[in-house]
Amino acid sequence: MAEKVAAEVQDGRVQRGARNRELILDALFTLVASGDLQPTAEEVAQQAGVGTRTVFRHFDDMESLYAEMSARVEKEIRPLLGGELPDGDLGDLGARVAALVDQRVLIFERISPFLLSAQSLRHDSRFLAESHARFCRILRADLEKAFMPELEKARGQLPLLDGLDLVASFEAWNRLRNDQGLGRARAGRVVQQSLLAIFSASGVSN
Repeated sequence: MAEKVAAEVQDGRVQRGARNRELILDALFTLVASGDLQPTAEEVAQQAGVGTRTVFRHFDDMESLYAEMSARVEKEIRPLLGGELPDGDLGDLGARVAALVDQRVLIFERISPFLLSAQSLRHDSRFLAESHARFCRILRADLEKAFMPELEKARGQLPLLDGLDLVASFEAWNRLRNDQGLGRARAGRVVQQSLLAIFSASGVSN
């Protein structure tokens, strides 16, 4: 009987610990999503309704908490990357460009605060730096897949892919949205027209 009670107590502690961990991570997401890109452990604890010591009982330091946030964001967006472009006729460059921009806008708008938070911290975090590099590689691979016919025509024209990668990057999107103050629709049109201009200048547009 005593063993059963002890097991139930231990099971309750494990479940409570798992709940607290999720509460802490959810609190970080809530704070970052609201615009606080570098919340402190105290702020996270207050938002989660736990003590600061509880935060560090589940996470070694704030870097490991941010790393967990980055991993969760990557898991959420991965199904949207590397797959087929939505609503795009693969024989129509204009339709493929429009579809890719729609896809990027959806992703960037959804995770913008989390990317900005990670960017502000990655110079001190190897994990976040590697996560950013991986994200950039995935985006570049998407471009190569979407525009393979044009890239094949432009074989040897190295600036083509590099230019597309730059214009369709999160950094460019953040500049348009936050530094230049463009609305979502207008910023999307700028990216779309810029991509088409690059293709036109390369001489491979259809």
